[in-house]
Amino acid sequence: MTDPRKVIAFLDVTGAWDPSLAFVMMGAVGVHAIAAFWARGRARPVLAASFTLPLQQRVDGRLLAGAALFGAGWGASGFCPGPAIVALAGLSAGALVFVGAMVAGVALFRWLPARLPGMTRAFSSEVLRDG
Repeated sequence: MTDPRKVIAFLDVTGAWDPSLAFVMMGAVGVHAIAAFWARGRARPVLAASFTLPLQQRVDGRLLAGAALFGAGWGASGFCPGPAIVALAGLSAGALVFVGAMVAGVALFRWLPARLPGMTRAFSSEVLRDG
């Protein structure tokens, strides 16, 4: 979905709602369900020595804040990270701004732990590694 107007139209449930993104999501969930079922029966991944699953499984404030920030950015811009990178090929101003903000956010996440008490590099690396 590299056209942000489609995403914004999907989120506009009280106006000119466009349900086509729901079909894209259902297709993606279906493909993932098949792949997950197939992977569950394997002893190890095809291209790795072992499966790597997140260690943290609790919902906390950081997870909720990150999800809210992602959702707000998605709703305001109409871009998700992958489609935004694809949209860069068209040199649209919206894609350039979104990807620039995304890169700045990643850089800030990597820079911030050294400057905040209680947040260590090991913690931020663990979050990056665990997904």
